[in-house]
Amino acid sequence: MNKEERLLLLKEVSEVRGISGNEREVSCLIQRYLKDDVDHFEFDNLGSTLAYLPGEQGEPTVLFTAHMDEIGFMVLRVEESGLIRLGNVGGWWGHVIPAHEFVVKTRDGHEYIGVTGAQPPHGMPADQKNKVMELKDMYLDLGVDSRKQIEDMGIRIGDTVTPLQSFRVMNNGTALLGKAWDDRASVAVGIEVIKNLKARGHKCNVVFAGTVQEEVGLRGAGTAAYHVKPDVAFATDVAMSYDLPGAPNSPSRLGAGVALSIMDSSVIAHRGLFDWVEAIAKERKIKYCYDLLTAGGTDSGAIHKQFDGIVNMTVSLPCRYFHSHVSIIDYNDYVAMVELMTEAIARIDNEVVDALKESKH
Repeated sequence: MNKEERLLLLKEVSEVRGISGNEREVSCLIQRYLKDDVDHFEFDNLGSTLAYLPGEQGEPTVLFTAHMDEIGFMVLRVEESGLIRLGNVGGWWGHVIPAHEFVVKTRDGHEYIGVTGAQPPHGMPADQKNKVMELKDMYLDLGVDSRKQIEDMGIRIGDTVTPLQSFRVMNNGTALLGKAWDDRASVAVGIEVIKNLKARGHKCNVVFAGTVQEEVGLRGAGTAAYHVKPDVAFATDVAMSYDLPGAPNSPSRLGAGVALSIMDSSVIAHRGLFDWVEAIAKERKIKYCYDLLTAGGTDSGAIHKQFDGIVNMTVSLPCRYFHSHVSIIDYNDYVAMVELMTEAIARIDNEVVDALKESKH
C-alpha cells in the first residue's frame, strides 16, 4: 500500500464501531479488504474472523491475531429523566470517562449521539472532589426529557455505547490520533501483511485472525487457536508508550519502532521465537524496541496454552492513552510492524519450526 491507501485503511479501522461481543462491523471490514487476497474465511462460534492464505502442502501453519474489539459500555438502565446509566465493557479509568461523545446503537441499527456526564464539582467537599469518580455516579445524556423518549427511540438495556472520535494525522505528520488503536492498529497491520504475503509468496500456511472479546478476558484468541491448531503464533497488539512526563524510563515509546514483547502478566515470550524475530529485525534494519509489562495481557496469554503448548510471542505498537476514548500511535512504527511481520512469516517453514522447538529442549 502507498501512504494514502494506508491512511485510509487506518481511518476506517479506527472509526468503525465494535465493542467486545459486538465486533461484526470490524469483521465485515476485514472481509471487504481481503476478499480478493485470501483463499477463504472461516469463523469460530464466538465470532472471530479467520482469513486463510495457503502456502505449500506439508509446511507449517502460522496464526497471527489482532483483536477486533474495543472498550466501551452497554446501556445498564434508564432513569425517569432519560439519563442512561452505563455498564462498562472492558477496562476504563474513571478520570477519562466524563465529557466525551459516545454513540448508542440500537438492535435495529439506529444510532444516537450522547455525552457522558456527572454532577459538577462546584460545591463538592474537597475529599469527594479529589477522588476518581466511579462509573455508577456517571451517566450518558442524550438530550431528552424522559425515559419514554428513550424507549420511543428504540434504546433498550444491553444496547452498545461506543466512543465517537475522528481519525486525524497530527502536527508532526507521523503521530496518528484515533479511537480504538487498541487493537485496530494491528487489524490494519494484519490486512497489509496478508496482502504483502499474497504478492510476495511464502511456504507456510497463514491464518490471520481478527479475534473477539480480548478486552474482557482474551476469549476469542483461545477459540481461534483451538480452531486453527497453529505450529507458530503471533499476537499483535499495542504497548505502553513511556515518553510522557513522569513515566518510567522504558524503551517502548512513539517513534522507537515495533515493540517486541518479552513478557506481560499473561505470557512469557517463547525465547527461541523472540530471538529469531529480533535477528530478522536487525538484519533488515527494522527499527524496534523492547516491551516488558508486569500487568495486562494480550491474545498470546490464551494462545500459548492450547494443546501441548504453541510457539508464540507478542509484537506490538507503542501507543499513548489507550483504554480511553482516544489514543495516539506513530506512522513509522506502524510501517515497521508491517515490514517485520511480513518478513518473519514469509521465512517460516518446517526447518525454522523444528529449530524453534529444539531451542526449548
